[in-house]
Amino acid sequence: MNEPWRMSVDGEEFEVSLPDGEPGTYHLTWLTGPDPQYGFGFTSHLPVQVGTEQLEEAIREFLSQVDPGTGHIE
Repeated sequence: MNEPWRMSVDGEEFEVSLPDGEPGTYHLTWLTGPDPQYGFGFTSHLPVQVGTEQLEEAIREFLSQVDPGTGHIE
């Protein structure tokens, strides 16, 4: 796996990693969420690397689905 990096979006911190051999696939761990192992993954429509703007959009979409009471997507 490539070296993970951190992103901050709307005050929330995520670790982003790209698995080797899976172009356009991203694993994002929500570091500031209630469960430090919780997060999400996605694959770009075309299996190519996406830019920061697309990653921020994916994170905001994830956060919009999280139930504030549980800290998870229900």
